[in-house]
Amino acid sequence: MRWTLKPKPEPSKVEALKNALQVDEVVATLLLQRGIETYEDAKTFFRPSFEDLHDPYLMKDMDKAVARIEQAIADGENILVYGDYDVDGTTSVALISSYLKTRTANVATYIPDRYEEGYGVSYQGIDFADDNGFSLIIALDCGIKAIEKVAYAKEKGIDFIICDHHRPGDEIPDAVAVLDPKRDDCEYPFKELCGCGVGFKLVTALASNQGQTVEDLTEYLDLVATAIGADIVPIVGENRALAYFGLQVINSNPRPGMKAIIAEVKKDKLTITDVVFIIAPRINAAGRMKHGNHAVTLLTETDFNLAASYAIDIDQFNTDRRETDQQITEEALVQIEKNNEQDRFTTVVYDQNWHKGVIGIVASRLTETYYRPTLVFTKSGDKLAASARSVKGFDVYNALEACSEFIEQFGGHKYAAGLTLLPENYEAFKAKFEAVVKETIDPKLLTPELKIDLEINLNQIDDKLMRIIRQFAPFGPGNMTPVFMTQGIQDTGWGKCVGEGDKHLRFTGIQPNSNSIVCIGFGLGDKLELIKDKKPFDAAYTIDENHWNGNVSLQLKLKDIKA
Repeated sequence: MRWTLKPKPEPSKVEALKNALQVDEVVATLLLQRGIETYEDAKTFFRPSFEDLHDPYLMKDMDKAVARIEQAIADGENILVYGDYDVDGTTSVALISSYLKTRTANVATYIPDRYEEGYGVSYQGIDFADDNGFSLIIALDCGIKAIEKVAYAKEKGIDFIICDHHRPGDEIPDAVAVLDPKRDDCEYPFKELCGCGVGFKLVTALASNQGQTVEDLTEYLDLVATAIGADIVPIVGENRALAYFGLQVINSNPRPGMKAIIAEVKKDKLTITDVVFIIAPRINAAGRMKHGNHAVTLLTETDFNLAASYAIDIDQFNTDRRETDQQITEEALVQIEKNNEQDRFTTVVYDQNWHKGVIGIVASRLTETYYRPTLVFTKSGDKLAASARSVKGFDVYNALEACSEFIEQFGGHKYAAGLTLLPENYEAFKAKFEAVVKETIDPKLLTPELKIDLEINLNQIDDKLMRIIRQFAPFGPGNMTPVFMTQGIQDTGWGKCVGEGDKHLRFTGIQPNSNSIVCIGFGLGDKLELIKDKKPFDAAYTIDENHWNGNVSLQLKLKDIKA
């Protein structure tokens, strides 16, 4: 790993914030690195409030969207709530449909089949709406590029409202309303909402017409927090407040479907990390292995006993997903080795039999292994479909745009995207993608970067610091768990490898004139030699709590160690 120490803020600013908040230099520095410079900034950061949320009507077309939905409710029209099959899409559909059902009975949901229809708005979905008398479709977490599909629906007399957060193309679909903070002509102050976040803004606008405030809508925030965590959007600004209050709902009064998932995993208090690694994969597994409808059914169920039976199915989908992605990852690694492609700037692999539902996860795993922009292809009908993942600092969306002559369709974000192409264009695309990345990537980005907030000594670590760091949560992009570095640590002499295959490293670290502290390094078993014979070494780590037999003690969770 490439260790990068973040620049230290100006000493005068550190001193001023220290005095204003009555905190020590470590805390003041961490806050300034997060853009928190005053007492008021700190108050907003440590005490998120519903007042931090912007007026939903600041979003372009919100007035049109609300007017059209109110008209549909008043006239008894049939409304189809349509969303993508991933966590952001299914939580969005659960959110909007649950709210609308409090206002009208004429609401149904539609999740496209990942294999038959693919990502986003589909002609089959529009035909379903037409055949079943739906005159309004609300598309969530998709639709910003569905120019032809929206036009097709219009010919059939079906109106569209689009709630998306992906980057628009050159043209905006001709829908009744297009809610997307990333539109160039949208002046909404916060651009980083997830799809479910955009859906929640629509609900707050609709509810305000009924005299309700955001506080009356907290029951929906477990869905929003789950989508924020799963979609890896920055947990700053509005997202921080939504995630903060959403976690409170998850931990105190979650909807029956969430409660059933949590009951399956038997954990008391969930953090946003638990949402990402426990709740989200299970919701996602439905769309990956079976159908996204299963996730929506679970998330909208009001009877806990029924929800519990659905959660068992979802858990099984997740088990199947894990086995499948592990197998495909192994096959992909063999393919890379066999073709001697270890020294390329990109990883592009293909097998027609790979399960389309897990290629995104496999792409992430391959990126972890070789650390370069990665594409995993499989057969999808008469085309090839791929999931793309990138390395930190490199925009894979722009790289794909530069290869658009070989691509049928693509969309996504800076670090994750999806695309389809014709089989005959695969080799040409692969060559062009390699050339584009080779030409545009800074070679240092091909070594993982470990960003370190601050260098400290072990004697600066205590319960008070841990208590304050806990209040920095929820953590995520834009507000990551603070990473510290300490030089000249020594093992007290009992360091060893632990876990299956001796994969992990565990020792007690000490510095001159400091207390000793237990250190655990997951996946760092191969670094045992560095700490042997009390040789001094440097460590990068987060501060963590170890719960054992009712006792709680501080420990360091190692990110990396160096001689």
